[in-house]
Amino acid sequence: MLVCTLACLEAQAAIDPSVVQATIQALTAKDSNNKVAIEKGVRQTARLWQEADGNAEAFKSFCEANYIANPTEKEQVFLKISDYLEGISGHFNMMSLRLMRNLHQPTGPLHTIDEMFGSYSPSTHLQDDFYKNKIAFTIMLNFPQYSLAEKEQLGNDRKAWAYARLGDQFTERIPAAALQAAGNAESDADIYTSEYNIYMGQVANAKGKHLFPQEMILLSHWNLRDEIKANYNKGKEGLDKQRTVYEVMKRIIDQTIPLEVINSNQYAWNPYANTLKQEGKSVQGTPEATTRYQKMLNNFHAMQGIDQYTGNTFIDRKFDEEMEVALADVEKLFDEFLSAPELKEVGKMISKRLGRKLEAYDIWYDGFKARSNLDEKKLDEQIRALYPNAEALDKDLPNILVKAGFSPEKANYLAEKITVDAARGSGHAWGAAMKGQQSHLRTRIPDSGMDYKGYNIAIHEFGHNVEQTISMYDVDYYTLNGVPNTAFTEALAFVFQKRDLELLGIQDNNPDKKKMDVLDKIWSMYEICGVSMLDISVWKWMYAHPDATAAQLKEATIALAKEIWNTYYAPVFGCKDETVLAIYSHMISYPLYLSAYAFGQIIEFQLEQHLTGKDFAAEVQRIFRQGCLTPNVWMQQATGSPLTVTPMLEAVRKCF
Repeated sequence: MLVCTLACLEAQAAIDPSVVQATIQALTAKDSNNKVAIEKGVRQTARLWQEADGNAEAFKSFCEANYIANPTEKEQVFLKISDYLEGISGHFNMMSLRLMRNLHQPTGPLHTIDEMFGSYSPSTHLQDDFYKNKIAFTIMLNFPQYSLAEKEQLGNDRKAWAYARLGDQFTERIPAAALQAAGNAESDADIYTSEYNIYMGQVANAKGKHLFPQEMILLSHWNLRDEIKANYNKGKEGLDKQRTVYEVMKRIIDQTIPLEVINSNQYAWNPYANTLKQEGKSVQGTPEATTRYQKMLNNFHAMQGIDQYTGNTFIDRKFDEEMEVALADVEKLFDEFLSAPELKEVGKMISKRLGRKLEAYDIWYDGFKARSNLDEKKLDEQIRALYPNAEALDKDLPNILVKAGFSPEKANYLAEKITVDAARGSGHAWGAAMKGQQSHLRTRIPDSGMDYKGYNIAIHEFGHNVEQTISMYDVDYYTLNGVPNTAFTEALAFVFQKRDLELLGIQDNNPDKKKMDVLDKIWSMYEICGVSMLDISVWKWMYAHPDATAAQLKEATIALAKEIWNTYYAPVFGCKDETVLAIYSHMISYPLYLSAYAFGQIIEFQLEQHLTGKDFAAEVQRIFRQGCLTPNVWMQQATGSPLTVTPMLEAVRKCF
């Protein structure tokens, strides 16, 4: 399917260029000081105007009647629009929160009706309605869209930034049906991944021995990865567990995993031989085949349905518009990092610490962290006692913030705007969309109480919630609420997550702590850059092969995973054709999200460098009050330097 270009869409517009020019001249005669903005607004309005909206005369009359030349009146209208949009977005957010409650929280068995309501998006008709009643045209005429380069020339003019962000609201005209189809596909994929549990008590090693606790249930990929991390420094049994978990992962990736063992404890499974037993008798399993990849294709086809109305692809929209960083720049940054010779030295260091050659799952090596030398069972016991349920964590949020350096008043101010829920999946943070709403912190909390893995994720999500609260409640204009893109909220989540043990009162007195922190971040960045590159490569492949089947996508994904591994990881690990990069569930349910984690780690590193020696809480509040500027402007104002991997590579060189 070919994507219609912007020029193509303009050619299809209902308004003749001569009428557009005449309208620009008429408005410029009224307001000669704003010719550039007038031309932008009129051309944007004309591009999205359709025959159903009226003829050429109606278009010109509409523009002349609704253009606001008086600056005072324009500001008054802007503030009213902001208030209306906040009310609408906030209440749609509340509706979605309620509709997805059973999908996101462990409220009991899921039924088809839960999936039907959960995939329904109440806001899908909003843009259609706003074009029909011409609210969208009034906004774009007076608050047109500006390019990234133009925004970055706005400097410290907060009102200009707020106007520009309002200009980003109506830049496309996508039918509600297409938006709903995209929502349905993503919701369906989210349900699939949130229910993808492996009952590890039923999983055997290569010799048929059961190594894992009977009650252990791990969600793919998140908890499987965390189990690998938890088994460093655990001797031969820990190594056996890691290798067994990786065998499980490989079966998920190539879809030879039997359907019978997904979210079920009815069968004993040996992932090495891929054999099943029930009550001691061998059973023939049914491979999952291509379900994982069909979910990816469903998301792709839904986005294809939107492409024709935007003049670009989902890849373009994700990077150029949402992230506001060009894809070419993203790939260049990732390639620069992944090709860094310093990574070989870090790999040698890890191999020496392990006393063996690196294996593919060592992309999750966790031995540089302080907690890697702690007894996780004791940590689990401590955390279960502290947080037996969601209510206990919710009650302790102000105390956690005080430990992080916030004043009691500010801690209470933030904590009262955040609430804790148990999660059906691995956990997430759901932000507020208007003042007066709470953000939701969600993490897995079993009936036995929260364990360390759940706590670690909870502190990460709490970082998101703190950002969501500051950037909603403390910004000066509603249209500037939030952060430049998801990478910036991930950055603060990582900053919080790094402090998880400190918040428990566990101090790391290791004199090499700073060095260990740098090495840990470098290795984590190494892992996430690779999976991000794979995510991008898979989407490029789907656009190059729009008629591909799920089976073809599976083979392509595996081939691309091996190619990226061989390019960037084999020189460090010494093994080829590994598929581990393809395990990430984000590729299934959060299309093209993984790059946000990589950027988040780059941003986190620069933020941590900036925060060193400063008042942590005061700086977090100052920085995240900036709101939704463009990435480079945000970074410059936050830390005094642009977005770059150079500080990370400079820091790791000092570790050798």
